[in-house]
Amino acid sequence: MSNFSSWFSRLRSSSKYLYRTLHSPHKNALATNVFSSHRTRKPWMTWSSSVLPLALAVSAGSLSLQPHFNPSLCDASDIDNRGVSFGGKGSTQYVVKGSQKDFPQELLKELEIICQDNISLDYDERYIHGKPQNSFHKAVNIPDVIVYPRSEEEVSKIVKLCNDHKVPIVPYGGATSIEGHTLSPNGGLCIDMSLMKKVKALHVHDMDVVVEPGIGWMELNEYLEPYGLFFPLDPGPGASIGGMCATRCSGSLAVRYGTMRDNVISLKVFLANGDIVKTASRARKSAAGYDLTRLMIGSEGTLGVITEVTLRLQKIPQYSVVAMCNFPSVKDAADVAIATMMSGIQVSRVELLDEVQVKAINIANGKNLPECPTLMFEFIGTEAYAREQTQIVRRLVSEHNGSDFVFAEEPEAKEELWKVRKEALWACFAMEPDLEAMISDVCVPLSHLANIISRSKKELDASPLVCTVLAHAGDGNFHTVILFDPTQEEQRQEAERLNQFMVHAALSLEGTCTGEHGVGTGKMKYLEEELGEEALRTMKKIKVALDPNNIMNPGKLIPPHVCL
Repeated sequence: MSNFSSWFSRLRSSSKYLYRTLHSPHKNALATNVFSSHRTRKPWMTWSSSVLPLALAVSAGSLSLQPHFNPSLCDASDIDNRGVSFGGKGSTQYVVKGSQKDFPQELLKELEIICQDNISLDYDERYIHGKPQNSFHKAVNIPDVIVYPRSEEEVSKIVKLCNDHKVPIVPYGGATSIEGHTLSPNGGLCIDMSLMKKVKALHVHDMDVVVEPGIGWMELNEYLEPYGLFFPLDPGPGASIGGMCATRCSGSLAVRYGTMRDNVISLKVFLANGDIVKTASRARKSAAGYDLTRLMIGSEGTLGVITEVTLRLQKIPQYSVVAMCNFPSVKDAADVAIATMMSGIQVSRVELLDEVQVKAINIANGKNLPECPTLMFEFIGTEAYAREQTQIVRRLVSEHNGSDFVFAEEPEAKEELWKVRKEALWACFAMEPDLEAMISDVCVPLSHLANIISRSKKELDASPLVCTVLAHAGDGNFHTVILFDPTQEEQRQEAERLNQFMVHAALSLEGTCTGEHGVGTGKMKYLEEELGEEALRTMKKIKVALDPNNIMNPGKLIPPHVCL
């Protein structure tokens, strides 16, 4: 257990104070300026210049800002002439390129007035903000300045100043994303939202809550528990609500409650010029105008900075049962997951783990679980209904070569079972402490889940790398953790080959290159293949219209499936 605990420390808090405590200094020759603290000033700083016309040309290197106008959504005549690259083959490299430019001293002084002590030039802090710890993606540069706003007013002032000086902005949440979302290839300003974490209003009878973006989903549910309510999305521990909106996350409960897209009622967002947009009212349904809420959800900081979120809540289930069972192959396990959904049972979770993942869990937690493909279920409702569902699924398991069906009803036992699933990534690191993880995330129509898992498992088992399989099997979302030595280029290339294999397998089955992890910098190169050229052009028009100076998260990409 102690071995696991040491690796669980990989989970990073978004607090700047924990950063300074937990992380040792890093020396990076690519960073041109090192500042010991915000009390020590240098006559110059760096920021990434190349204010790209769009957030999508990361691997092409920096592009000079062309003389720009303020285009409309309908006039894209200048888009292609700007040299904008939006996805496509070769659009992402292991180390994301960028460029730097002197950071304006005038801007720095104005930021210090606005943020007072909540601004940092500390090198370690900037390094951590510029290199996601649980992601293998890297960038040539790191942020030049970190600011920690405390209010919407401060955010507005910060964004307006950055727009005036054409300084890039990267909004920053819990930093649990794994596709390089928080990289700063062009330096600039990182806006860490961790100090904005208030619950602004709770409407118990309407079952909704208004929060600031920095609050974590786990903290929010602790606040809601006395009221008999909870927020049902459960991504990685440490994720913040603002970041969850930005990446359109989901989690194991999405099979019953949907993704972030389905659970956000409205947002307040500051656009690139500092103007604030409230995307909707608190009404549960509306036909008034464009669905701006869904446009912002999943935009990964490329369209604005989220400062307020109104969330849909659910009643805490009256009763629940957690079950676990084993199978001779991952295909058998996937077949049961599909059969369960087809039976009409309103299961709240269906999670699949292969034998390698179970082995990692045993090593990390000192357990003795059978090391074979495993399914985990959760059934909720009244006590009688939850138990009835359990027995129905038990019969389905026995009909598909399943065995060792066990279930738990006591709170402690249920919590312990789910704990091992939620900590699966850190269990992999405990099993192979010197390796990094490339984590795939594809999703297919549910009927194709067994197909893609079988094909991928065969490919993974033939590889010399250590690979584990996990899936939110109730909605067709399939993951693998591919462990590789980052110092061995052939291993990194093999990991990338496996990742590409699964992406192309998913696309061939009418699936997506990313089900819930978002695009970041890692999945950009697959978007043209998935969405098509015209969809990408439409996304370009929106980005350029809302952010002509391209200060918002330059180097990042609007994810697929934006509702237009």
